Amino acid sequence: MKRILIVEDDPDFLLGLSVRLRAAGYSILVAGHGAAAVNFAGSKPPDLILLDIGIPGGNGLIVLDLLKADPKTASIPVIVLTGRDPATVKEKTLELGAVAFFQKPVDNDELLKAIRKHAGEGRAGDKGANEGANPSSVSG
Repeated sequence: MKRILIVEDDPDFLLGLSVRLRAAGYSILVAGHGAAAVNFAGSKPPDLILLDIGIPGGNGLIVLDLLKADPKTASIPVIVLTGRDPATVKEKTLELGAVAFFQKPVDNDELLKAIRKHAGEGRAGDKGANEGANPSSVSG
């Protein structure tokens, strides 16, 4: 079972997202602030991280930068979720190494597709598609 670390401080959003992902067969880990996210990811690396930009204890951009700078966590795919204006943060998150960006409210079906793709859960041959795999194995 794939493990997803959700870094989110909004309890309602966290609950909805957790329920949806558990129903899809994922194991959920939660960090409510930046320092916990970095520590948790380093000690118990998840298969994927869903990172909110507006979190206590460290801006999500700083957390993303720290995760990508640490060899223990650099290869963990990070999907950014935010309520902030994408014009101000989307490009920066992708430059820092996020594999996808979603503005809240999130389209649950699109988010689940991105999670499956980047957690290596696609059809046979899709694993690693985001890292230059054979183009014939990438769908859509």
